[in-house]
Amino acid sequence: MLSQKDLNQIQERNVTEEQVEQQVAQLKRGTAYVKLIRPATIGDGILRMGPEQVEAMNRAFDEDKEYYQFTKFVPASGAASRMFKDLFTFIENGVETQFTDIFFAHIHSFAFFNDLNEAVKRLYGTDIEAMIGDGRKVEVVKALLLEDGLGYGKLPKALLKFHHYEHFDRLALEEHLVEAARYATDNAGVARLHFTVSPEHEEPFKQTVGALKDSYEIKNGVRYDITYSCQKPSTDTVAIDANGELFREKDGKLLFRPGGHGALIENLNDLAQEIVFIKNIDNIVPETRVETTVTYKKVLAGLLLKLQQQTFEYLELLDSGDVTEEELQEMTRFAREQLMIDIPEFVERYDVYEKTDFLYERLNRPMRICGMVKNEGEPGGGPFWVKNQDDEVSLQIIESSQINHGNESQEAIFQGSTHFNPVDLVCGCWNYKGEAFNLTDYVDPNTGFVSSKSKDGRELKALELPGLWNGAMADWITLFVEVPIETFNPVKTVNDLLKPMHN
Repeated sequence: MLSQKDLNQIQERNVTEEQVEQQVAQLKRGTAYVKLIRPATIGDGILRMGPEQVEAMNRAFDEDKEYYQFTKFVPASGAASRMFKDLFTFIENGVETQFTDIFFAHIHSFAFFNDLNEAVKRLYGTDIEAMIGDGRKVEVVKALLLEDGLGYGKLPKALLKFHHYEHFDRLALEEHLVEAARYATDNAGVARLHFTVSPEHEEPFKQTVGALKDSYEIKNGVRYDITYSCQKPSTDTVAIDANGELFREKDGKLLFRPGGHGALIENLNDLAQEIVFIKNIDNIVPETRVETTVTYKKVLAGLLLKLQQQTFEYLELLDSGDVTEEELQEMTRFAREQLMIDIPEFVERYDVYEKTDFLYERLNRPMRICGMVKNEGEPGGGPFWVKNQDDEVSLQIIESSQINHGNESQEAIFQGSTHFNPVDLVCGCWNYKGEAFNLTDYVDPNTGFVSSKSKDGRELKALELPGLWNGAMADWITLFVEVPIETFNPVKTVNDLLKPMHN
């Protein structure tokens, strides 16, 4: 039962009573596992391009980009605390591990070394070398992570120094500015970037960009249009306690929790941009190693533009109503063979009008081209053929949490995946009339995930919304393209910055 205070709290967040009821029902029902049909593989859902095709798609992008508006969308709201998990543990117990051994053995290689050395001198009156020699490693780590030092433990990854060059160091944010200038610049020389940030980090973001922007515009010969947004309170979700009742704070208020990165479909929708590149904040390399990344971003975008142009031609023809059976067959082949859209055999028995309506509905959707890398054991999602609750088969990016691992056949399919999702997407978000799709119409709400958590010593069940590139894009036209492993260089722990691609 919701009291008037509850209803007021809900209303303040722009959430409806019906949404809360739906979330509670989903929490009680539990995770609705997806039904895997088979892994997407090369030749069966994943396109592998040879050198000639790579060159052709690059050329297609360069030839047509003047007619489009591009934006680079970078989810960057998370704090870097998980990146330093092992070092926080070291502060707590002082026990050296293989992780800390590697960290201190290569401490001079980190881009933040000079800043850290200055912080150590300020705090302790000596340098890092002397501190390590005196066995005061915990204090060195404190100088890195805590607020009286560099405060890296609470900063977002975007504002951490990632890469060391001969005469300077760069923040993760700066590498995204460099990348955007290479492939997300329009005909007027404007490079658009959009960062999703947490409210407490928005001002530091703006100050940092303000200090850097002019020099990067001169260096890269572009003008930057940089915008920000925060995850909406309306996308937070309620939780239930062990008795199935709404979980409440100590003061009696309903507990609302962030709904996960799937909430960002709202931010992407609000942008209403035409072509959007999506890439995580930590998946970047130094400028000296960026060529392969730029090449394949243009490959993905070139393929998107090529397929979208043909799709739009067909949609205009379907919209006119003046279409022949032969043309419908041509469109059906294109949808099946080029767009990987599963079209049931019974559609062949439809008359011209029914086929026209069917193809129009299937083709008039947002489109995304997703880069996929060979699976080398990284945790995370991958590409699969999936059947939804309406028995429709489609290509989807599926996370481990969406799988019923207790089902042997589903687990076997999941383990048979050959490729991994590096979050490397190019999205077409406008329709053939030049209007922005309402992206929230293409979310599969059944793909949310229920997890067990605790707060204040009490158990709770929490709900994560369908992931941004998972269920939040479930009803998009989706294609997978194999991209080189060199394009995937995430920084999940601080020691990942020691890998060759980050030096």
